[in-house]
Amino acid sequence: LALGMLSAIRRALEMLALTMQDIPPEDPAVYAMCQRADTVGVFQIESRAQQAMLPRLKPACFYDLVIEVAIVRPGPIQGGMVHPYLRRRQGLDPVVYPSRGIEEILGKTLGMPLFQEQVMELVIHAGYEPHEADNLRRSMAAWRQGGDMQPHRARIRTLMAAKGYAPEFIEQIFEQIKGFGSYGFPQSHAASFAKLVYISCWLKRHEPAAFACALLNAQPMGFY
Repeated sequence: LALGMLSAIRRALEMLALTMQDIPPEDPAVYAMCQRADTVGVFQIESRAQQAMLPRLKPACFYDLVIEVAIVRPGPIQGGMVHPYLRRRQGLDPVVYPSRGIEEILGKTLGMPLFQEQVMELVIHAGYEPHEADNLRRSMAAWRQGGDMQPHRARIRTLMAAKGYAPEFIEQIFEQIKGFGSYGFPQSHAASFAKLVYISCWLKRHEPAAFACALLNAQPMGFY
């Protein structure tokens, strides 16, 4: 899909004698289109699940698109992060952190770990060494195929309890970590995809004929 979208974008830009660098950033019209879920043909955010999320999340800047790409994934969904994030974003629930260290890690995502890098930072904050955090990342991938996460659960619980975190918070964090075993995005991956989302949205909004022609010429792409 990513290569197909890159091909379509390249074709459309060639027709318009533009480059990716010529696309103006943070165009309000692009975000208004996204908030209406007018995204048929757009990379990553045209599925029914994404179109249902767009009017709720209401992306209004590039980082919101990064979150949009990452949040409609099995990891955040199964980890129970989606609804709490949306409620905090909409001002229905307060954004609270158990410590300043956690706020520095999860501040941009309103206290919810939506990216793999945040999970790694959380366990390092708890007391893991960097190589142990990498082992956890590997265990998350193996857990999806029946691997054992219990040793990590015990160690994370012990380390976080020693820092004074409540048992309920520790269990919530570990359940969210387990969710990433069912596929969660690294932030760098989501940001790269969000770049393609933004450019394809800009083309659809401002140059629909060139965009439609480029999509047809790039088929088959595997889109919905």
